[in-house]
Amino acid sequence: MIKDTVIIGRSQSIQRILNLIDKLSKTDTTALIMGESGTGKELIAKMIHQKSPRASKPFIPVNCAAIPSELLESELFGHEKGAFTGAFCPRAGRFELANEGTIFLDEIGEMPLHLQAKILRVLQEKSFERIGGTKPINVNVRIITATNKNLENEVREKRFREDLFWRLNVVPVVIPPLRERKEDIPLLCDHFVEKFSQKFGYSLKIKPEVMDLFLNYSWPGNVRELENLIERLYVLNEGGTVDIDDIPEKIRFSEDSFSKELIPDDLNPFVSGIDLNEVLKEYEKKLILHALNFHGWVKSRAAKYLNINRTTLIEKMKRLGIKNNEN
Repeated sequence: MIKDTVIIGRSQSIQRILNLIDKLSKTDTTALIMGESGTGKELIAKMIHQKSPRASKPFIPVNCAAIPSELLESELFGHEKGAFTGAFCPRAGRFELANEGTIFLDEIGEMPLHLQAKILRVLQEKSFERIGGTKPINVNVRIITATNKNLENEVREKRFREDLFWRLNVVPVVIPPLRERKEDIPLLCDHFVEKFSQKFGYSLKIKPEVMDLFLNYSWPGNVRELENLIERLYVLNEGGTVDIDDIPEKIRFSEDSFSKELIPDDLNPFVSGIDLNEVLKEYEKKLILHALNFHGWVKSRAAKYLNINRTTLIEKMKRLGIKNNEN
C-alpha cells in the first residue's frame, strides 16, 4: 500500500483531472500523463493506483531519465546469471516487482528506441524475457506513463515509436502548469504550511503582500518549486511571519511579478516612438513606489531596498511628485 495522496486545488482544470482519475481508477486502461516538471505527474499516477482494485498491490515508479540507458533494460526487465559482466545472480526487474500492481514509467520520452519495442511487447503480449534469458515471464501489470515532452513531435522526429505512442495515449491526462491555475496557489500554500508545521513544530503566517507576489509569479518549477520555497521559509524563518524580505529575489524581481506591473503597456520601451526620458522617469517613479509599498512607506527601509541614501530617496520623491502614501 502506498501512502494516501491528495491533489490540492479548486480550479476547473484540477476538478476535471480529479474526475478523470475516478474514471481511470475503475479500469486497467493505459494512461499517459503529460505536464511540465513539478506539476505532480507521479502524484496523479499514485492516485489512479490508490483508487483502483490494484491498490493493495505494488506501485513501482521508474524514472526513465534518471537511469543510464545501458542500465535501464536490466532495471525494467531483470537479468539472468551470467547475462553480462557482474551479473553474478539472477535479478527480477521492475515489471516483475510490479506484478498484479502498477508500474509508473516517468519521462517515457527519454526511453531509447530499442527499449520502446520491448515496452510495446509487454503491452501487447503481457510477457517478456530477462536479459540473457529465453523463458517468457508473464506479468499482469497496469502501465501508466508520463512525460514533459511533446510525444507527437517526438514521433515526427523519429525519436519515439508511433505504434507505442498510440498504445500509451489511450487516455491522456494533461496537467496544467501552476501559472495557469493561480487560484490554487493559496490552497497549496495552506497545505504546505500545514505539512511543514508538523515537521518543524511551528506554523508560519504568510502576509497578504507576499501572497500577492506568489500570485504574480510564473512558477517555472510549478508545485514542486512552491513546496520547496515553503520548506525553505520554515528553515530560515524564526519569526513565524513571512515578509517580503524573506522571499528570494528571483521571485520578488521576476518579470511576471515585477516588470509587467511596473511598466504599463503605453510606456513599453519596445514600442517605437516612445520618449526614452519619459519612459525612464516613469519607470523610476514606479520603482520607488514599488519599494515604498513593499516596506509600508518606511523611507529608510525603502531606500536600503533601492540601494540609495534616504535623503536621495526624498529628493527623488519630490522631483517625481510622489506624495506620502500615494497609491
